[in-house]
Amino acid sequence: LAVPAVSLAQPKRGAPQEEIVLPGNIQAFIDAPIYARTNGYLKRWYVDIGGRIKAGQLLAEIDTPEVDQQLQQARAELATAKANDDLANITAARYENLLKTDSVAQQDVDNAVGNGRAKKAMVDSAADNVKRLEQLQSFEKVYAPFDGVLTVRNTDIGQLIGSGSGSGAKELFHVAAIHTLRVYINVPQIYSPAAVPGVQASLTLPQFPGRRFPGKLVRTAEAIDQASRTLLVEVDVANPAGEILPGAYAEVHLKLPSVTSTVVIPVTSLIFRSEGLRVGVVRNGHAIMVPITLGRDFGTEVEVVSGLDGSEKVITNPPDSLVDGQEVRSATSAGGA
Repeated sequence: LAVPAVSLAQPKRGAPQEEIVLPGNIQAFIDAPIYARTNGYLKRWYVDIGGRIKAGQLLAEIDTPEVDQQLQQARAELATAKANDDLANITAARYENLLKTDSVAQQDVDNAVGNGRAKKAMVDSAADNVKRLEQLQSFEKVYAPFDGVLTVRNTDIGQLIGSGSGSGAKELFHVAAIHTLRVYINVPQIYSPAAVPGVQASLTLPQFPGRRFPGKLVRTAEAIDQASRTLLVEVDVANPAGEILPGAYAEVHLKLPSVTSTVVIPVTSLIFRSEGLRVGVVRNGHAIMVPITLGRDFGTEVEVVSGLDGSEKVITNPPDSLVDGQEVRSATSAGGA
């Protein structure tokens, strides 16, 4: 009767996969501000906010009278350069024919030929200037760079438009591709070995209660952020119907494979001693104090990441007087006796 009776429990194996829930920020797969590349006044626009657009679709037209006049001037200068080039070539040919009869000096022929080459270079320069202005004139029409949705329109008819994206210039439109969305989340360092490309994920949003949107982890930053000790990962989610809007908040459910084999035991099995955390197991009718390392706390149960392999019988509700090597008997056998 002096041998204490103890209750025993078999540890449970931890799940091969575990699901973690992390907050995420939804972003468009491609997001681009649209600026003008020429100066002028907005002549008209064709798409308003929320409009679905295709790559190459005309968004707006800009009236650029200064560029148009510069192009006409450049074309006139090109015509003048071509006329001078033709005259220089004719003169050079005449001097070369006169040289055959020794009617002119060699120096005069060289001057004529050199002048012809210079006029040809001036023609090339004028032609390049015309091409430059023609390209600048083509920027009068603003086209969509990719398929998506127009999220911002910052201009209207008659407004003065400045080229570029520097000071004085204003963004005309903002285009976002939402057929696929990027969701960036920060995975804690402890889960980083399991957060690899190919891991399945799902999104839940407050505006869609009870629904889950499937996704997949596609890439990681391959570096732990020193400030937060987390790994930045990207989850791509298909959005063919456009239900999910970029900029929304979502909870990302990641199904990560367990990095190490774990077991789960009742929280009442834990023994807190001065030498550290222990669990009592029964071997050959004696209690053995086994040091363990805990993982997650599930409330009534705890996860053990090291110290137990799952084949032991752990003592639940161990008495405070229990010591290492003490003889014990199971409560089941004691009740039977």
